[in-house]
Amino acid sequence: MKIAIIGAGNLGKSIAKGILNSNGATHMFLTKRNTRSIKDYESYGNVTVTSDNKKAVKKSDVLIFALQPSQMKSVLEEIKKELTDKHVIISTAAGLEIEQIEQLIGSDKYILRAMPNTAISVGESMTCICSNSKGESRVELAEAIFNRMGSSMIISEHLMQAATVICASGIAFWMRLIRATTQGAVQLGFEAEEAHELAVKTCSGAAKLLVESNSHPEAEIDKVTTPRGCTIEGLNQMEHEGLSSALIKGLQRSYEKINSIKSNQL
Repeated sequence: MKIAIIGAGNLGKSIAKGILNSNGATHMFLTKRNTRSIKDYESYGNVTVTSDNKKAVKKSDVLIFALQPSQMKSVLEEIKKELTDKHVIISTAAGLEIEQIEQLIGSDKYILRAMPNTAISVGESMTCICSNSKGESRVELAEAIFNRMGSSMIISEHLMQAATVICASGIAFWMRLIRATTQGAVQLGFEAEEAHELAVKTCSGAAKLLVESNSHPEAEIDKVTTPRGCTIEGLNQMEHEGLSSALIKGLQRSYEKINSIKSNQL
């Protein structure tokens, strides 16, 4: 399978790494206006780096548009004459609806939206996928691509904005929580490097515990909280300071922001 990633910025490069490291493409085309920063990808051997979007489209089967929403109109208009009935079009542009893409290239194309996060570069992304009616027959193909780099979930398009907040922006939110834990560990006496390792490994372990046990967070919390113990004391103080409330409000504010810019994407 030949895959083109149109727009090899941070997310595009992460997707490329995930696909290449999992042998998910026979050949890959990476495009960027200035290719200097992505030239090293050619060392994989089956990668062509180019600034020519039309060339990448012509020689590929799956097109992943990892562009900013404001860039999509001009790029789609540039390449739409090169599109054939074989092409599968996957957009990762936040807030850009399938109907808007159809208006530019037609509803007779296989059009899907995918919202991965940057953990895709290490094979741990949670990617949400939806499609137009034509694209429903290519959803399994998209799942096969993204499941090589983590997990995927098929959702209705009306939930894609929320998925962007939870999964894509969510990486930043979790990083901030890990950073705060690291700062707390330093204050309690650990060196910065030790504190970082403790925070990261504990966070990773908590997530893995939930995945592998199929348990609820509260059930696992109950296992480590004892009457009048230090864990419940810390949890209660965090809640008094608004930990859960702040996180939920932050998710809601992020969701409101992405919806406020949606109507101005094209």
